[in-house]
Amino acid sequence: MNPSTTMAPPAEFNFAQHLLQANRSRANKTAVIDDQGQLTYGDLALQVQRFASGLRGLGLKREERVLLLMHDSSDWIVAFLGALYAGVVPVAVNTLLTAEDYAFMIANSRAQAALVSGALLPTLQTALSQGAHEVHNLVVSRPTAALPDGAIDMAQWATLPPGLPAPTLADEPAFWLYSSGSTGKPKGTVHTQGNLHWTAELYGKGVLALRENDRVFSAAKLFFAYGLGNALTFPLSVGATVVLMAERPTPQATFKRLVDHQPTVFYGAPTGYGGMLASPDLPAKSKVALRLCSSAGEALPRDIAERWTAHFGCEIIDGIGSTEMLHVFLSNRPGDVRYGTTGKAVPGYEVQLRGEEGQVLSGHNEIGDLYIKGPSSALMYWNNRAKSLDTFQGEWTKSGDKYSCDPDGYYTYAGRNDDMLKVSGIYVSPFEVEATLVQHPAILEAAVIGKTDTDGLVKTKAFVVLKEGQSLTEEDIKTFVKAHLAPYKYPRFIEFVAELPKTATGKIQRFRLRDQEKG
Repeated sequence: MNPSTTMAPPAEFNFAQHLLQANRSRANKTAVIDDQGQLTYGDLALQVQRFASGLRGLGLKREERVLLLMHDSSDWIVAFLGALYAGVVPVAVNTLLTAEDYAFMIANSRAQAALVSGALLPTLQTALSQGAHEVHNLVVSRPTAALPDGAIDMAQWATLPPGLPAPTLADEPAFWLYSSGSTGKPKGTVHTQGNLHWTAELYGKGVLALRENDRVFSAAKLFFAYGLGNALTFPLSVGATVVLMAERPTPQATFKRLVDHQPTVFYGAPTGYGGMLASPDLPAKSKVALRLCSSAGEALPRDIAERWTAHFGCEIIDGIGSTEMLHVFLSNRPGDVRYGTTGKAVPGYEVQLRGEEGQVLSGHNEIGDLYIKGPSSALMYWNNRAKSLDTFQGEWTKSGDKYSCDPDGYYTYAGRNDDMLKVSGIYVSPFEVEATLVQHPAILEAAVIGKTDTDGLVKTKAFVVLKEGQSLTEEDIKTFVKAHLAPYKYPRFIEFVAELPKTATGKIQRFRLRDQEKG
């Protein structure tokens, strides 16, 4: 299916201006609720326009980059949209990284200014002291201490009269996100003004069917591609209300927002859903207002999904997206959820499974590399031609994931390209084994990698984290897996660990476990 031409933005298109115009009739409606208060659509429009004027007043020019390092708040949304409105390119970065990471990103993007939360300012200052590239302006949101010389308090600065939006193009570079990646330096992924529009139309409206009377809350933060759509692009495109939270999405913090603010739509990740279900503080269905939940970031185990639905009476719409495609392109749909699968292609996107020689696979249940074609694909990785050519192949984008497709057209995740194992000549999905392991009532988390045995053959090894107060033997685990999967898939080696290595975004770092095995 090709995206409808009626959905396409005009050639000259500024996404921030598009949102402000779409919500002109909602000036008195609450747009954002954060830890410090509320912001109406009218106030949001004024603050976005004034922020844009402030950036121009600093001498920032169209297409110049600004680092955006903020905790989730209304200021994050104002800064992001204000930059788009001015034609300046926000580079939204993860708040959980190190000063060394930020120093690299500043130099790589050649950011001319930095927009930072007061609580994150010390880390950023360390990064600025390390980098070879000079950032000329520092704008601080909600300072927690005295500002360094030359720094600007965002609340006192963004007071200039509103100006006109930059006459940007739909295909013009609008913002960057850095891919998390499991190895190597992060890659600056360049997205356009139009890409935000496409994800809102095709997924926010087309699949999730968000509406004006929804109140949405995303555990995934705004600096993630997933969170950016969840908590900014999608709800503001339909005039809904967004609930934001600066702190980490622990079960207790998440429960507080679900109960206090009564969101109707919640976005999370499998690890978060599992942690909430395991918490003794899990609220009753009667305490929340959920009508729909969403999951992405990693494949959602059937057991977690079914237990969540049994407790709250609402579906979890599992999907897969990527930084490169900006949001979800393969998904289950409300009323058509098949737990254990990632659903079908989102209307407006096409997917293909390809074999090792690049041939398109047409057989059922064959595992192949997932490729996507759709209008929200990034332009490139900044200053990384080799990686760009490998990932962005004409109209198609290589996801790096392996999938299979059943006779009914539902796609099932089979792992990352670099995580798949070939045991006795047969592909084994680490995720499938992990998903089976965590169904055991005594197991909290598990990660599976390949380990070479004394014969030089690859066998599966499981790293297992037990729930507090629980105990198991290796034989208990092997017997359990054999009872649920084909016998050749059970882990030959098992190691009990206190915790698993993870990225700042909560994804398991299997490459660190593999490196550990190499010794």
